[in-house]
Amino acid sequence: MPARYRSAASAVLAILALSLLALPAFARAQSNAANVSVTTVVTALGPDYSAPPPITKDDVSVYSGKNKLNLTGWEPANGEHSALQLAILIDDAISPAALGAQFNDLRNFIGQQPSDTEVGIFYAQFGAFTTAARFSTDHDAVAKNLRLPLGRRSGASPSIYLSLSDLAKKWPGHAPRREVLLLTSGLDRLEPGVQDPYFDQSVNDVQRSGVHVDSIYVGPLRLGLSFFGMIAQGNLGQVTTDSGGDGFFQGVSTPVSFKPFLDQLNVILQNQYLATFEAPASSKNKGDLRSISIRTEQTHVRLLYPHRVLVPAQ
Repeated sequence: MPARYRSAASAVLAILALSLLALPAFARAQSNAANVSVTTVVTALGPDYSAPPPITKDDVSVYSGKNKLNLTGWEPANGEHSALQLAILIDDAISPAALGAQFNDLRNFIGQQPSDTEVGIFYAQFGAFTTAARFSTDHDAVAKNLRLPLGRRSGASPSIYLSLSDLAKKWPGHAPRREVLLLTSGLDRLEPGVQDPYFDQSVNDVQRSGVHVDSIYVGPLRLGLSFFGMIAQGNLGQVTTDSGGDGFFQGVSTPVSFKPFLDQLNVILQNQYLATFEAPASSKNKGDLRSISIRTEQTHVRLLYPHRVLVPAQ
């Protein structure tokens, strides 16, 4: 073999040898990638908002893409794990008449909460939230702070999603379960069209903060039947689903009564679990949002959970 070919062959063999030597080290680095624990709230529901059968850790699987994650904890949200902060966030731009007829249902709902549940009332104004009643277990005192919304002309929030983001980022408490009951039409007056960066940011903010959003559509029939009303309802449904909550709609107008929906929300709050699983640590200092899928072997059981969770750095 000519010398130049022997030199070339030797170089190729050297490169292959180095690659083979490096491969096990890379594989070891991958297999030793640090995991962190992530806890999220999962709701389990039977048919038609009934209580589900008992669900154990062995009945549940958590996936990130095609990768099955190690589920290390599955605790019912009761007893020592029952701590809940429930925020009622009211869009101050909705019609006073539309909400005034629902005050009795809302007050009764607040009074029905367990004695250790903290309830607060907040209003969405001018792209932020204002506090009408701080989180408290004195439910009667909280309910007395309900007031009529100011209406579009006096209390308009330029974007309900800016206010929702503000509440999620400045959440005034530390309970592991954080739930928002959002009363709004979902219309974003800053960006009412298909592309809405404020809506997109609000989904990120509630997911990073671990806040579940449940919503009741409150809006006039004329809006509900319009093009922008369809977008508003679609966004409202998406932010609830993506956060792990549930959306309640009665056609395209304000429900005649909130009571059936509030009863269903009570079933949701009474059938939640704290799911803890291991995931590869984020390479970002502030962590990153990662898509998950949670499944159960139980039949006729619907699970509600955030579609993305915050995975922290090591």
